[in-house]
Amino acid sequence: MNWRAVAAIYRFEMTRFFRTLFQSFISPVISTSLYFVVFGAAIGSRIDTVEGVDYGAFIVPGLIMLSVMTQSLSNGAFGIYFPKFVGTIYELLSAPVNFLEIVMGYVGAAATKALFIGVVILGTASLFVDLTIQHPLAMLLFLVLTCLSFALFGFIIGIWAKNFEQLQLVPLLVVTPLVFLGGSFYSVSMLPPVWQTITMFNPVLYLISGFRWAFFGMADVPVGVSLLAIAGFFCLCLGIIWWIFRTGWRIRS
Repeated sequence: MNWRAVAAIYRFEMTRFFRTLFQSFISPVISTSLYFVVFGAAIGSRIDTVEGVDYGAFIVPGLIMLSVMTQSLSNGAFGIYFPKFVGTIYELLSAPVNFLEIVMGYVGAAATKALFIGVVILGTASLFVDLTIQHPLAMLLFLVLTCLSFALFGFIIGIWAKNFEQLQLVPLLVVTPLVFLGGSFYSVSMLPPVWQTITMFNPVLYLISGFRWAFFGMADVPVGVSLLAIAGFFCLCLGIIWWIFRTGWRIRS
């Protein structure tokens, strides 16, 4: 394993992130505050508790997952798409590094950025509501796995995309709607039976449910199923990336 190459790619990506650290810090704080104003104050005034949890606190895991998924996806996609766009990816492909080292550098940086955003949102949310994390290690596990899995997914999108419009297509039209419809701001038990069944086919539900369990000890689906879902998604994305580098799809052509 060429750790020097991994560290070089990681440092390069993180340097680009720190150049815009102020925007990266302020943006999630403002967004989280607005969500609490809209959902916490307007809707929360009509919904006291959800399954015994204050509604303001109930939406915190969903808010974190919404930002973490979109940020890790976008950072992972742009990180590999930009070398494709300017042509420097051929320097990587000709260097003595394998696909795993390239992925570790880019995906590790994208996941770190998303993890930072998640911590910022958690700290901001604690200013609005009282939060007690019942299972902190499980919370950290779900958060890290989600950051890594969606950074891998973003890496795939960055290789697939042929222009900047396609780069934003999946995050805007697929991931964000799935997060909103996956129980981010409500419990699945609040839905009619038909919609409860339909929601079970939403893969994002399992991630949000497991993450919420780590906070409050309550979940819409069993925690073991949530862990299997995120682990399966991680392995699927890694397998697709291995195939991409093995065949050169959208890289060498």
